[in-house]
Amino acid sequence: MDERIDIWDSEGRPTGRSALKSEAHRMGWWHPTVHVWVYTPQAQVLLQQRGLNKVTFPGLWDVSVAGHMGAGEAPEEAALREIQEEIGLEAVPSGLEYLGLHQEQHQHPGGITDSEFHHLFLLRVAHSGLKLIPQASEVAALRWEPLTQLAEATWGLANPGAYVPHGSAYYAKIIKEIRSRL
Repeated sequence: MDERIDIWDSEGRPTGRSALKSEAHRMGWWHPTVHVWVYTPQAQVLLQQRGLNKVTFPGLWDVSVAGHMGAGEAPEEAALREIQEEIGLEAVPSGLEYLGLHQEQHQHPGGITDSEFHHLFLLRVAHSGLKLIPQASEVAALRWEPLTQLAEATWGLANPGAYVPHGSAYYAKIIKEIRSRL
C-alpha cells in the first residue's frame, strides 16, 4: 500500500513534509518506521518471514512486526496498528516497551533507497501458544525461535541469507534487551 508518510532529515528530525512511501523510497528520503520484537518469558522470539512478493528482502526472516508510520501517526499508535494488521494480535499500549531509534539505510533493486529510523519496541507475551494470524499480503510465515538460536544466527550476521541484514549491532541490542528482561 502506498500510504503517506512523514519525511525526516538525516539526523532523525521531522521536516514538516510528508510524501507517498513510494516517492520517499525513490528519492531516498529518511522516514520513521516501527519495529516490534515479540518475546516470551521462556526466551522465545517471534520471527516473521517476509512475504515472497515483497520488493525488499523477500522471504528473509525479520523482526516480529514492522511497518511504516503513517503521516502524523505516533510511534506507539503505529506499533499497535501494525501488530494487529501483521499478526492479528490485540496489544495494549502498556504492553509496549520503547527502546529508542535505530537508523538504517539499504539500497534495493528497482531504484529503492530505504532510509529509515526504526522506533524499536519490545512486547512480552505470556507464551508462544498464542493464536496469531499472519497478514497474507505481508507475511509468508511466523515462527518462534529460541533467543540463543537467534543470537547465534545473527552474530556478525553469520547467516546473511536467512535474516534481514539489520546489522550485528542492531541484533545484539535487541538480544541484550530481551535477555535483560528474562
